Amino acid sequence: YPSEFLMQKITEDNQIPVHLHVSVSLQYVAGLKGRALVEFFHSNIAEVENEELRHLMWSSVLFYKTPNVEVMACVLLSTKAIYFLLDDSFIHADEHQSDFWNKENSDCENSSFHLSCCFVLKLNDLQSVNVGLFDQYFRITGHSADHIVTCLTRDSYNTHTFIQQLMAVLSLLARTPSPEPVDKDFYSEFGSKTTGKMENYELIHSSRVKFIYPNEEEIGDLAFLVAEKMDGLTNLPSLNILLYVLAFQVNPFEGSAQNTSSLQPKTLILTSSDLFLFDEDYISYPLPEFAKEPPKRDKYQLADGRRIRDLDRVLMGYQTYPQALTFVFDDVQDQDLMQNLTLDHFGE
Repeated sequence: YPSEFLMQKITEDNQIPVHLHVSVSLQYVAGLKGRALVEFFHSNIAEVENEELRHLMWSSVLFYKTPNVEVMACVLLSTKAIYFLLDDSFIHADEHQSDFWNKENSDCENSSFHLSCCFVLKLNDLQSVNVGLFDQYFRITGHSADHIVTCLTRDSYNTHTFIQQLMAVLSLLARTPSPEPVDKDFYSEFGSKTTGKMENYELIHSSRVKFIYPNEEEIGDLAFLVAEKMDGLTNLPSLNILLYVLAFQVNPFEGSAQNTSSLQPKTLILTSSDLFLFDEDYISYPLPEFAKEPPKRDKYQLADGRRIRDLDRVLMGYQTYPQALTFVFDDVQDQDLMQNLTLDHFGE
């Protein structure tokens, strides 16, 4: 251990997305290759000696306790745990969450020593994995609010690969088998299905970890929500969601004091007649079992919406991934020009 193939694969995956900035400590990790990367894992991160590194992925992550702070992380999957090597700037991003991260190493700040904090989620503590719409993100849930993390991969391939690797690693865990199901009578078998609401697809792994996938109703609910935002401009049956993608909106007020980041995470939804940008809550839904009250904000909050018929042109950047698109809309908003001309010139 490890095999040449695995070392080559981990080296290839060890690349920070070009559009996201990270601290010096994480840049150092991204510069490691092959055996040096594996040795770094064993000497600095791994908690037990016989642990094997199986997968590496760079992703933006969100924590349940700090739902508004998206931070870059190097996600390392081993045979014992999932490690999130975090940008050290995250500790200072949300001051009132100081109880979530201990700051005992804060005396290192002024030295040339670059500190990263590592969040560890033991595989034995893992309870469920919720996969987001179109595999754009996934949420890992443990036994408490401190153990809920969402990885915003914004890439179905990365999501799929990580889930496959996680299932393979979970298969190695020796867990006590679940108790035999109790035979249900007729009434309990069919009585609970009167709600008419279809549950999400659940795959219960042999390690008893649930893998939960969205069903068709989630798209239907989203289409209904989008139709509401359109103020009845179109009839719901003809409304189809053509595209759902997690993207970034370039902040026009770059360099302003309020927000140092020029990239604002948004959910882009394209229908046959409109283009929408939503602020989506990726971490709070579906509600974890221990949640005593609903989240403070809705899952989808409309940030911007424009009609496709008002779209004047689309400018495409020619750089490599990620592709930059600029949508230029006409200045006239919410005004049907053809209808007004007809009334003015040909009406009575």
